[in-house]
Amino acid sequence: MATARGSPYERRDGVTGLRGVRRPSHNWGRLNGTLLITMLLSLLALARAAEAQEVINPPPQPSVTPPSLQQIQPGKMGVIQPAETAQSVPEATQPFQWGPMNLKPHLLYRFLYGNGIQSSPGQPLTTAIHEIAPGLLLGVGGHWTLDYTPTWTFYSNHQFRDTLDHAVVLTGGTAYGDWVLGLSQSYVSSDQPLIETGGQTAQETYSTALNASYRFGRAMSVDLAVNQNFTFTEKFTNSREWSTMDWLNYQLWPRFDIGIGVGGGYVDVSPGTDMTYEQYQGRVNWRATDKISFQVRGGLEDRQFLDAGTGDLINPLYGATVQYQPFEATTLSLSANRAVSTSPFQNEVTENTDLSGSLNQRLLERFNLSLGAGYHTGKYIVSAAGFPAGRKDEYYSFNARLSTTFLKRGTIAATYQFSNNSSSVAGYGYSSNQFGLEVGYRY
Repeated sequence: MATARGSPYERRDGVTGLRGVRRPSHNWGRLNGTLLITMLLSLLALARAAEAQEVINPPPQPSVTPPSLQQIQPGKMGVIQPAETAQSVPEATQPFQWGPMNLKPHLLYRFLYGNGIQSSPGQPLTTAIHEIAPGLLLGVGGHWTLDYTPTWTFYSNHQFRDTLDHAVVLTGGTAYGDWVLGLSQSYVSSDQPLIETGGQTAQETYSTALNASYRFGRAMSVDLAVNQNFTFTEKFTNSREWSTMDWLNYQLWPRFDIGIGVGGGYVDVSPGTDMTYEQYQGRVNWRATDKISFQVRGGLEDRQFLDAGTGDLINPLYGATVQYQPFEATTLSLSANRAVSTSPFQNEVTENTDLSGSLNQRLLERFNLSLGAGYHTGKYIVSAAGFPAGRKDEYYSFNARLSTTFLKRGTIAATYQFSNNSSSVAGYGYSSNQFGLEVGYRY
């Protein structure tokens, strides 16, 4: 990526970098089901946490929750259930089932037309995009799923590269005695326009998560988690991270839990400054009524930069979600999150703050309308001495999706997204409108 003379971006050891400065229920079986489903969803969220922010929203992903767990319907802390993209089909009617193995093909075609999409910093372009994503979801024994989805992407504007991306996700979980155990392993390769890099960027992520939960009697439980996330980004910094976050929970009364958590991690950055960190958090989960629930956590992180000549970076952390379902056909959600992550630029970390809201409304019994809006700030903080001030971004977006089903297993949707990023560094801001059409079919 070429840089102008005097720009805060420059090549260092073959890597383009940004220079900056520091600144339950009482029912045991139902409880185990709740914990297991929650852990599996957390595993998938962790698998995506290492991925950079894409300018183009990724298409809907098939559910990879093992079939036996999908049948568990305990009372949950959250009131909003994930919307299915097509009507569910009974296992007995599945055409590709052999004993304990069940193969579910899925196919998605997406057409997008958008402007303001950058192929490189300062180069906003208009292009049509065609995406074809066939995939296979294999269920084994009810407790394991393995999904593989390749995605071919073709751009009408030849300043973008046509690409073939890959996504593989293995998920498993089981209850053993008083333990609930979960595992997730994923590999994702992508070559999409990214907000952080200001252009189309090849990236690979490998994520592993191991979770365990154990309950001591009626009121007390522990949640244990170990994670490994590797991110390799073409022409930018690579990182290998190992971390843990462990919680001690107490149920004050049904539908109201509190917990305290302690965690830490080590990040190997190449090239750049390695780092360690510790986190201390508390959380509250409260399902106030059948229609509304609250999940809140907060604390701080102390991050150390090894052999960098700088002091510790201490940051507040928080996350909050409010879910509300006033009517059967209407669901609303509000969330906020603050975290610190490694940056694709050498010797930097990013302080990220996110606010978002969504509305899901069923219309005329046949259509589903989804609306979402979000606001994000990213502040790039130097992790080594001797570098001048860094970059700050402000990003906001709005998206809409109107969908319906056909032939039981099919989905068709019209989509729209507006996004805008303002950056303190020239070439990294943009404004984009994207219109799309999706057609999918899955077993």
